[in-house]
Amino acid sequence: MTQPLPPENSEDARRFAPATQRNRDPILAVLKAVLPATGTILEVSSGTGEHAAYFAPQLAPRQWLPSDPDPSACASIAAWQAHYPDPNLHLPLPLDAREPLWSVEIMGSVVPGLDLAAHPIGAIACINLLHIAPWSAGLGLMAGAQRILPPGGILYLYGPFHRDGQPTSLGNAEFDQNLRSQNPEWGIRDLHTVVTAAEAHNLHWCDTVAMPANNLSVIFQKSG
Repeated sequence: MTQPLPPENSEDARRFAPATQRNRDPILAVLKAVLPATGTILEVSSGTGEHAAYFAPQLAPRQWLPSDPDPSACASIAAWQAHYPDPNLHLPLPLDAREPLWSVEIMGSVVPGLDLAAHPIGAIACINLLHIAPWSAGLGLMAGAQRILPPGGILYLYGPFHRDGQPTSLGNAEFDQNLRSQNPEWGIRDLHTVVTAAEAHNLHWCDTVAMPANNLSVIFQKSG
């Protein structure tokens, strides 16, 4: 499915991330292979909303529920949803992974336009969050996945990672330095650290898939 990128203008709330055009198809291929066949996919930190608009129609009958803590990001996500409406794509929730109880939990079984009792959350997807957020957000993501996912539920992560404490490329090393110069709480996480944190929250590592531009897809499954 090809979605053209119109020029940005002041009347259009959509945001645009150039990397999305490059990574969305490789990510989609992994998602199709690892996601449960039905139910709701909760996307944590949906950013611009471009991934949500692209994935939802191609992952039917799964429901795609985006979220983000940033109101302007939620406006962008909603604008993408309005521009490419799809019955399986829902309006974004305000959700901060660091909170001890997420908004989707507070709302219970029904969120606007989506009956979670009929379409329970079976997976959580998180794309390009861990390196541009404090590590507390990563730990909050693991804790939320432990609370929300059913046994066998999937947590999907995508982004750059160090391996054995070392950058996987010169570009990632430079990117990491740049991130830390902007905010000392940001930075590319080591894969072992992420896996260890996930295991502590009953999320067992299933697979790591090499992706373009020195990124990784990392898949976890909640144990019973």
